[in-house]
Amino acid sequence: MRAWLLSCVLSGLFGINAQAAGPKPVLFVMQMTIGDSDAQRRAFMQIAKVLEDIGPHKVRIEVVAYEGGIASLLADNNDTATLLAALAREGVRFKACRISMRGQGYTDADFPLEVEFVPAGAPEMIRLQMENYRYWRP
Repeated sequence: MRAWLLSCVLSGLFGINAQAAGPKPVLFVMQMTIGDSDAQRRAFMQIAKVLEDIGPHKVRIEVVAYEGGIASLLADNNDTATLLAALAREGVRFKACRISMRGQGYTDADFPLEVEFVPAGAPEMIRLQMENYRYWRP
């Protein structure tokens, strides 16, 4: 009887902890290859709206920028820099493709601290989807 009671108490405690943690966030990866600054800004605003409506604890978003989209992550981009910083504070991760950086003459110093660097954008997109991230293209 004592073992059964202990088992029930422990099951209850672990059940409470599991409920308190809540469901895991849904993972999304956004491919940013658009070279148009207005479109880049709109994409970042879409992310902000998703976080506002759904909640930053219910979704986790990573943005992988390459080709023309690499400009969306530049520190001196007047259309996106403020949005990027605000979204990063909400947990959004930003990744810049080193191949695109090299091709367009950018260095790490051209990007804010919030930006991470990956060797290549397309393989990063595939890798994240293989890790159960859902694809999102603005």
